[in-house]
Amino acid sequence: MYVNRTNGYPTVIDVPREGTAPLLAKVLGITALGFFITAIGVATAPSWSMLPGFIAVLALVFAINGVKRQSPGLALGLFLGLAFFMGWEIAPIIHMYVRMIGPYVVFQAAMTTGLGMTALACVSYLFSIDYRRLSGIAGAGLLILILVGIVSMFFHFLSPTTYSWMALAIFTALTVADFARIRAGGDGLTATQLALGIYLDAINIFMILLQLFGGGRRRD
Repeated sequence: MYVNRTNGYPTVIDVPREGTAPLLAKVLGITALGFFITAIGVATAPSWSMLPGFIAVLALVFAINGVKRQSPGLALGLFLGLAFFMGWEIAPIIHMYVRMIGPYVVFQAAMTTGLGMTALACVSYLFSIDYRRLSGIAGAGLLILILVGIVSMFFHFLSPTTYSWMALAIFTALTVADFARIRAGGDGLTATQLALGIYLDAINIFMILLQLFGGGRRRD
């Protein structure tokens, strides 16, 4: 049982599985709404939307973590705004794959992401997982992968496909850790903060799968 002591009072964050069902339902509901808003963002994004979308998403991530529990309604509103501008950020890439290959590759990546996230959630709830350790290892791996990717841009020792598979493995671990955190009671985070973690995991996995499925394919 993990215990986090704040101001001298123990806060138990490992609770019975059935006790976290309402939290999980709330997190998944917020996340699903976020994906719907993202779809609207993709559909309405102008051709120049990637950079403004990226800047807005980055600012809103900090804003959501800043308001925390002080204003849950504001945090939810900021999350939905983030989801919309995430659609702006990824829209040019999605439209490129649709033009080059066709809409099926986007559908395939989205369906695989959904099924994969469901499987990872089941793993997190069926097994006892030290989410703090797993999150730390995966976070360090992601930082190393980013540095390796930057170096590889100059020396070309890592193929894009290999890089994508490595990134997929890291975000898979992060997803398991984030679901395990919910299973443990949330670790003091709000439902919106937890939903943000799951949402960003899913978006990254979707974009990686889109690249893997689209790589080397051409429109017939």
